[in-house]
Amino acid sequence: MMTTVLEDAQRTMNEISTYLAPRRLEEAVQAMADGAATVLCGGTDLAPQTESGARRYAARLLNIRRIETLSGIDAKGDEIRIGATTTLSEIRRSAALAEVAPALVQAAEHFASEQIRNAASVGGNLCNASPAGDTIPPLLVLDAAVELACWQGGAVQTRRVPLDGFFLAPGKTLKQPHELLTAVVFKRPVRGFVGRFRKAGPRPALEISTVSVALGARVDAGRLVDVRVAMGSVAPTPLRARHVEAALEGKPLDATTVAAAVAATAQDARPIDDVRASAWYRGHLVRVFVEEVLHGIDRN
Repeated sequence: MMTTVLEDAQRTMNEISTYLAPRRLEEAVQAMADGAATVLCGGTDLAPQTESGARRYAARLLNIRRIETLSGIDAKGDEIRIGATTTLSEIRRSAALAEVAPALVQAAEHFASEQIRNAASVGGNLCNASPAGDTIPPLLVLDAAVELACWQGGAVQTRRVPLDGFFLAPGKTLKQPHELLTAVVFKRPVRGFVGRFRKAGPRPALEISTVSVALGARVDAGRLVDVRVAMGSVAPTPLRARHVEAALEGKPLDATTVAAAVAATAQDARPIDDVRASAWYRGHLVRVFVEEVLHGIDRN
C-alpha cells in the first residue's frame, strides 16, 4: 500500500511542472489561455478522479482559491451572484440564500460531510458535471446561468450560459478549456416563490445521490404558477422535467394534479441500472420525491 501511495505521488509530481496560485482573475485566465491547465479549488472531486486514473493533471496546476473576486454571496440586488469558489458550507450558512433559494440551502445541508462541505465549491460541483451533482437541480429551478471568463484581446472577456443547456454529457459542459467558471447567477425570485429539494443515497452522508428532485413554484389563487422541476441521477445530465412542469402549471394543488405530475415523471426520467441502483428503483424514487416536494408546499 505504501508503495502505491508513493508511486501515485511520484506520478503526480511528474505530471505537474508548474504550480500557480494567483490573486487576480486576470492572472488566472491568462494562465489558462492555451487551454493547458488543471484548475484546482477544493479538490474534493479532482483528487479522487486523478488518483483513480479517470483524469490526468495538465502540466500547469492552477489554484484559484486565493482570488477574492471569485468568492462570496451577493444577494443585495435583483440578481443573486454566488462566486465560483464559494463553499457548500458558506451556502449552507447563508441567511440570504435561505430566504431566496431554500432548495439550494437544503441541497448544501445534505451534501457529503462537514469536512467536504468546508472545501467543496459550487463552481467545482458545476464543472464536475456529474448527473448526481447536488447543487445542480436547485440551481436549475432558479433558472440560473453560469459566468465564464477567458483572456482574449489583451483583456478578460466574459459570457453567460444558461445552466439549462450547460451540461452536455457526464463530465462534459459547454465550458471551453481556456475558460474559467467565475460565478453562478440568477434573478431574485418573486415574492411567494417556494423551493424544495429531496435526495436519497445509500447513506445519509458521503455517498453520491441515487436520485434528487428540486421544485420551485408559486401558489396564486390556489393554483401553481411559474413551476420549475429538476431531477438528478435519472439521465446522462441533470435536467428540467418539462412534462412534470406542464402537468403542474396553472393547476390547483390537489390530489389529481399531484397524481398527474407523478405519472409525468416517466416521460422525463431516463434512469439506468448501475452499481448504485436499478433503473426501476430510481424511477420509483423520483415518483416518490415529486409527490413529497409537492406535499411540502403550503397551499394557502
